[in-house]
Amino acid sequence: MRDVFVNYRTGDEETAATMIARELSRRFGPERIFFASESIEAGRRFPMELVKAVEECEALLAVIGPRWAEARGADGRPALEAERDWTRRELRTALDRGILVIPVLVGKTTRIDRTVLPDDLRELADCQYRRFDHRNSGSDLTALGDTLARLLPGLGAVDRDARAARERAEPKSRGESAQGVGHTRMRTRDVEQRVRGGIGNLNGDLSGTFVNESQGPVNTGRGHQYNAPHFQGDNTGVQYTAGDNSGTVHQRFQRERRRSDDGR
Repeated sequence: MRDVFVNYRTGDEETAATMIARELSRRFGPERIFFASESIEAGRRFPMELVKAVEECEALLAVIGPRWAEARGADGRPALEAERDWTRRELRTALDRGILVIPVLVGKTTRIDRTVLPDDLRELADCQYRRFDHRNSGSDLTALGDTLARLLPGLGAVDRDARAARERAEPKSRGESAQGVGHTRMRTRDVEQRVRGGIGNLNGDLSGTFVNESQGPVNTGRGHQYNAPHFQGDNTGVQYTAGDNSGTVHQRFQRERRRSDDGR
């Protein structure tokens, strides 16, 4: 079963139809895209294969260029008026069966005029379209593929571009985590440049201990650590980072009393 049927008219933008079919085949797999010149095996019955593919597809792309409605049959009459015109028959089958039909307007082609369509194709003029321009082929093909992946869950599940995007995002996430570690070390170096006096040592990975200008007794080592700083009003008394301290840390903070003019 093919999910998407690419409908086009010979003599009108076959190149665009070929580009669309091949890009969708690359992104979702050739077994999910039907394009007559490439999907029908040698020896198969052409009419039966076309009808079957249209009836089983979930979406039909009607590739429409500037000569689409003007094309003439062998008898000189408009091809759209011929009952056995394959472009017309494919579209009529899809519309009759309620299949999603998306007109793809190529280049500067305007929306199809209802008055040029036979009665059984008038509904085509009401279908919301997408555009394809050779000058913007990359972005237009991506947008068309994104639309199909969103509308057809079966295609979304096998979307190679979405899978590749997820795989690219995983190393990026890991890189951001590593960058976070580096940022922590940079902040440690920043602390090293700001501290002064006191005792102890700070390494790049925050593994050391620094007590800055303590105003009370300090005991360091593998036992308990006691800090009894005399805290100033702006909380600048002690800078402390714990590393391999196997005991506990006891800290007592006491704000400096403000003295009045009379010394009390």
